Amino acid sequence: MVSQSIKLGGSASHISVGRVAHGLMKLTAVSDEQAFESIKAGVDALPTGTKMFLNSGEFYDRTWGVGNLQLLSRFFEKYPDYAEKTFLSVKGAMKSNGKGSIMPDASAENLRASVDNCQKVLGPIKKIDLYQPARIDPKVPFETVMSNLIALRDEGKFGHIGLSECKGSTLRKAYAASRVEVSAWEYGQEQKDLIAAATELDVSVLAYSPLGNGLLTGTINSSADLQAGDFRSMLDRFKEDNIKANLAIIEGLKAIVENRKPAITVGQLCIAWVASLGPTMIPLPGSSKATRTLENLEAGDVELTNEEIKAVEKVVADHPVAGERYFGGAANEHLHLWG
Repeated sequence: MVSQSIKLGGSASHISVGRVAHGLMKLTAVSDEQAFESIKAGVDALPTGTKMFLNSGEFYDRTWGVGNLQLLSRFFEKYPDYAEKTFLSVKGAMKSNGKGSIMPDASAENLRASVDNCQKVLGPIKKIDLYQPARIDPKVPFETVMSNLIALRDEGKFGHIGLSECKGSTLRKAYAASRVEVSAWEYGQEQKDLIAAATELDVSVLAYSPLGNGLLTGTINSSADLQAGDFRSMLDRFKEDNIKANLAIIEGLKAIVENRKPAITVGQLCIAWVASLGPTMIPLPGSSKATRTLENLEAGDVELTNEEIKAVEKVVADHPVAGERYFGGAANEHLHLWG
């Protein structure tokens, strides 16, 4: 069992969730049995009355399809009592670009179609608690997007509005929950500006990939450690030269936890550090195994000392990250980061 919880901000300020959330993207690639065990382990570990924050997406499978939502539909059909024990965030409002990938489409028509499709696939047992366009659509005025989202919320399509990959200035316009990458290797000025805005507005920040897609756990030492077909082999920071350079960050973090009492893992240090960055921060690691889900959740009970926080900051400052986010260079342009 874990003990810590946190209240969401904004319109969901009456809802308490686990101090660490659960990203579900990886579950699409495993069996229902393993996926269900991973979800249940997290929910069952929380204090009574606390919901597990789950994050899914309309395009969370290898073909940009609804496989993740279909999995959740099967989960809630088998375990209907867990519907009230979870707070479900769903990303959507993306469309095929005709080139094997997807792009943002926050037009009124596509927002409605996306929301309706997500709920249809999810089924009647679990309602979408929070819906968020996966990216800020540069083709549609942001004020128009928010107006349309509010209209859909007021129709009862979902409970709350969120954003993903948005700047602090965009969040100030929206006053909605936000989801953005934050970790010991992704903590730059954009993250700091967003966290400052969220703190001022009392808005939750779901900090995804706090473990750097697994590299910050200290279990990956070279590209040879990745299995064939692992999507991370396509990421810039997982190129062999960049992995070798980034191992200095891992070694620095390992030194911080080496003789710590009570003992924690490097991954738990990273999650606890992200949680310490602001009063509305909710780390959002992904996991497909029950044991990993529990390890991640237990990081929410870790209280770092000021000296430990400063030590992590020194590691981050002393070892600039090798490689760019995602694929790097021009390949990142279609990802529409920081809208």
